[in-house]
Amino acid sequence: MIDTVCAGGYLSEKYEFDVEKTYEYKGTLIVVKDCNRALKFYSDMFGFQLLQDNDGNMELTNQIYLQELGYWEQFTKRSVIQNSNQSELYFEERNIEQFVERLETLYPEIEYVNHLMTHSWGQKVVRFYDLDGNLIEVGTPV
Repeated sequence: MIDTVCAGGYLSEKYEFDVEKTYEYKGTLIVVKDCNRALKFYSDMFGFQLLQDNDGNMELTNQIYLQELGYWEQFTKRSVIQNSNQSELYFEERNIEQFVERLETLYPEIEYVNHLMTHSWGQKVVRFYDLDGNLIEVGTPV
């Protein structure tokens, strides 16, 4: 049973949902221009490995999927908006200074949203776009 909530509190009506779980969350798909280039980036920076390569569609470790732009646009009939800032991939890294140093060494062309900073609650974070304009945040564990 799920109670319905309104501004003044709970309503007396209750709704019963009998939903059979027939699905499983498999991960996050990001659109990239070149799967091999993106695989190298995510391998270099996060240690992801290739699990499956389906010619323009790759499954990586950590439930990340890459799909090449041409396939995405063909399947969805929609264009990709790069650097849209609507979502981000979030990672935690204990040694964030070393991570940033590796990023700057291997990918000096990376576009930053914010360089390494410290939030008021003490967490250090860096935000940047991957090679295809997907937003990434890397922060120290909270």
